[in-house]
Amino acid sequence: MSGLKVDAFVAGATGYTGREVVSVLRDAGREVAAHVRPTSRDLESFRSRFGAVGASIDTTPWDEEAMTETLRRLSPKVVFALLGTTRSRAKRAASEGRDAAKESYEAVDYGLTALLLRAAKASGAAPRFVYLSAMGVSERSLNPYNAVRGKMERELRASGVEHVIARPSFITGPDREESRPMERTTAAVLDGVLGFMGALGATRLRDRYQAMDARTLARSLASVAFDPAAANSLFEADALRARGLR
Repeated sequence: MSGLKVDAFVAGATGYTGREVVSVLRDAGREVAAHVRPTSRDLESFRSRFGAVGASIDTTPWDEEAMTETLRRLSPKVVFALLGTTRSRAKRAASEGRDAAKESYEAVDYGLTALLLRAAKASGAAPRFVYLSAMGVSERSLNPYNAVRGKMERELRASGVEHVIARPSFITGPDREESRPMERTTAAVLDGVLGFMGALGATRLRDRYQAMDARTLARSLASVAFDPAAANSLFEADALRARGLR
């Protein structure tokens, strides 16, 4: 990608939401660099998948100096931070004899996102940083998933980097390849309750907490990413849904 300048650099491009963000941005004619770990066992599959929609592939290792240089070279207008891991990945890493700590929430959801933020700031490209957080995050939470995202939100606000924080509710759908039975069951039950409440008039509560699929979320993230009025804003699930359904 020598000399290539892009509109968007998507970290976490291989995830459920990331794949849709790449697709939505390409549908809109944006130049996109989709980041894939150079050690990914599915690298060639993603190279084919993203290449088919006209996105460039970036395989910069998760090294701060290397990532800074990549962002300096690509000079993206927007950096999407869509990174995340699961407990099952940590368990799988341990069962395969790998370091499970490298797949923890602290290492991935916080550590890699913080590295990406520092690289974006140091690159001199001045991109907008779009961070996919989650509903109800708090640094004081006893839930490590929420706690690390709360910490990341604080660092992002204090960084001086122009940003957007997105806090969706459950992100799920029948097209999700990764099996998350507990999440899907919880989302289905909650959506049923919220749908009933919405029918009784509690539409704001329904829209705030109902799950959304990756395509809807991707549309909303693409919308706020390039909206000048969205600078340094936080979007809760209901606002994201409204953007995604336009």
